[in-house]
Amino acid sequence: MREETVARNYAETLFELASRNESVPAFEAGIQAVATLIEENADVREFIETPRISSAAKKSVLGATFEGRMPTLLVNFVKVVIDKRRQRLLRKIAGEFQNLVDEHAGRTHVEVTVARPLNETELEEVARGLSRALGKTVIPNLHVRPDILGGIVVRTGDSIFDGSVRRQIENMRRTLLAAELPAPAAE
Repeated sequence: MREETVARNYAETLFELASRNESVPAFEAGIQAVATLIEENADVREFIETPRISSAAKKSVLGATFEGRMPTLLVNFVKVVIDKRRQRLLRKIAGEFQNLVDEHAGRTHVEVTVARPLNETELEEVARGLSRALGKTVIPNLHVRPDILGGIVVRTGDSIFDGSVRRQIENMRRTLLAAELPAPAAE
């Protein structure tokens, strides 16, 4: 089974557990804290992900670190992930959990590519426009790529909306090349 599928299954289980206990925000903060710790600290990442350290040792350290700081059910969930030897997926599980929380709240993450950096006002305007177009609250993830020349490229899920100047120039070039040229006048 693909890692993304496994991570999504674990995240769905965690989301259901959080929903049943009416503590989605606490679970969201907790699983993100675990993922951030693993992401930003190479020693923690190696400790969690290496097979040379026993599951019991990992669970003991994590229990001592997180118990009392996050919901007990979440700590137990992380321990089960370790028991199942899926600790390498904790960051992906956190990402999938965040997607479920956003989906449930009517939010969507959208990749926005522009030719130059946007100021805060411009970014908010783009987010409002995309929110109206998609019918959800948009959380834009901004990327700057000068090679698109201008305009905007939006990626949401499997859909790409390319309004870049580069694409428009390419479309004009294709149109001009495909157009039939009039025959030269006979003299």
